[in-house]
Amino acid sequence: MRATRLEQLLDAPRERVFAALVEPEAIVRWKVPSGMTCVVHELDAREGGRLRISLTYDDPGRSGKTVAHTDTYRGRFVELVPGERLVEADAFETTDPALQGEMTITITLADAGDGRTRLSAVHENVPPGVSLAENELGWRDALSRLAAVVARPLD
Repeated sequence: MRATRLEQLLDAPRERVFAALVEPEAIVRWKVPSGMTCVVHELDAREGGRLRISLTYDDPGRSGKTVAHTDTYRGRFVELVPGERLVEADAFETTDPALQGEMTITITLADAGDGRTRLSAVHENVPPGVSLAENELGWRDALSRLAAVVARPLD
């Protein structure tokens, strides 16, 4: 199985981190690698709820998985346990067989002490047309952005 596994320590409590995982206003700020912009078209944050998100390259020379410079995917929330766990099943909107298939993203949150959260992410069933190295790099970048979005304000 083709998968990416990552961990990130976040300077925020689990509840704040979980909110950033399911709120469109936060998602557009973090769930996107550098050099891209994010649009949340649909997001119904409940088990069985649907989502549809587009990531567009800033560089017009980059080719998207869906159209021109854009990767669009749609999916559903399989499991949502506030403050603890999120599981979503997603698929790219594409006609390219190398990019098709349902992917599963599982994010687990755990207390890390001092009001911090340890996030564990597993992105499974990555299609063969997606480089695992690039997928990991994109996720690392996105999780760094998440860390900035949820960071505690300075006292």
